[in-house]
Amino acid sequence: MIAKAQENNEGVIKFHLDFRAGPAPEESLLLKLNAWRTSFLELGLIGQDPERYEGYGFGNLSRRLPGQRENAFLISGTQTGHLNALQANHYATVLHCNPAKNQLQATGQIKPSSEALSHGILYQINPQIHWVMHLHSPDIFNNYRSLVLPCTDPSAAYGTPEMASAIEALAKEQQDGHSSLLVMGGHQDGILAYGSDADATGGLVIRTLNRALQNAP
Repeated sequence: MIAKAQENNEGVIKFHLDFRAGPAPEESLLLKLNAWRTSFLELGLIGQDPERYEGYGFGNLSRRLPGQRENAFLISGTQTGHLNALQANHYATVLHCNPAKNQLQATGQIKPSSEALSHGILYQINPQIHWVMHLHSPDIFNNYRSLVLPCTDPSAAYGTPEMASAIEALAKEQQDGHSSLLVMGGHQDGILAYGSDADATGGLVIRTLNRALQNAP
């Protein structure tokens, strides 16, 4: 089993954030994100629970911003897990991300998720990645070996350059746009699914969860 995450502050932004208030994203860009968020919320892969992670919200979704500057993306805002549905003002636009320097520039009506660096590195290393889904699944996390899933070094904590670097190393092994899923060894129950198609990526999560439940004792 992977060691428990070493950090104590789930959901806290750790990177240097240059955030400026700005317009919310267009609603039309959020339809797929919100549809999948609803499904994941019902499965307990996204949300907020006083019995989990010290009561902080968990899980976040993002998509590459089409037709804009390179590698810009939309991501759900920090600590929105308790909401049953997200509106446009609950999403931030990340304009620039530098994982190596632990820096991020964003705009919107809310600050971006604390996992924005992990999303950003995926968009940077592969232009075919258009969707990233960060979720929390104890079933997948605890069965990653039997599921034969790649896993980051447990010493790399969430929201840090070390985690971004660990994700980059694993994701570079697959440079096509096919949906993939990895386990975040230093982020309790954390998983990342990513790919070129939202439905294929979300579907991979569901299929992997079903496999994990079949493997559970």
